[in-house]
Amino acid sequence: MAKTSIKPRGFMMPLPAVLLSCQRSGQKPNIITLSWCGVVCSEPPMIGVGIMTSRFSYDIIKDAGEFVINIPTEDQVRHTDFCGHVSGRDEDKFEKCGFTPKKGSEVSAPIIKECPVNIECRTVQSILLGSHELFIGEIVAIHAEEGCIDEKGYVDIEKVKPFVYVPMAKKYVGGIDKILGLGGFSIEKD
Repeated sequence: MAKTSIKPRGFMMPLPAVLLSCQRSGQKPNIITLSWCGVVCSEPPMIGVGIMTSRFSYDIIKDAGEFVINIPTEDQVRHTDFCGHVSGRDEDKFEKCGFTPKKGSEVSAPIIKECPVNIECRTVQSILLGSHELFIGEIVAIHAEEGCIDEKGYVDIEKVKPFVYVPMAKKYVGGIDKILGLGGFSIEKD
């Protein structure tokens, strides 16, 4: 099939849809929806998140030096979209979405109780790239609902039911729990 060139832009598909919670000491917590998010190191475990410098959460994370990545379920897609399109300067997103800020174990930023997986991070480095700053956070704690853990102690994607975002199409897509193979299956011997 023939290929055509398209304009260069931030493009990967799909991307995770996550709710990042953050908080300055003595102030109300905030939530921002992100899809510029991913694992950047295994040892020590680290996640990178890209945040526009104009966003309300940007200064909070810059000042606090910590954040929590919360993995929403397919049932929470409406709240996830809301948290990405309304500013914390104007709205209390926890209140509007019926989310409960809960104290984590390692950072001051709250976890979102209603999300089945919460990943507490401390910023170890940040890099201003242009429109976005890349915050690299070391994972210092992970919390998962007991019903979402498999027999090996891992988070089970089929039980969590996360969804992804396709930026250029502006679509949230669910049903990502269709297993196509297991890591290493292509080289296993019969």
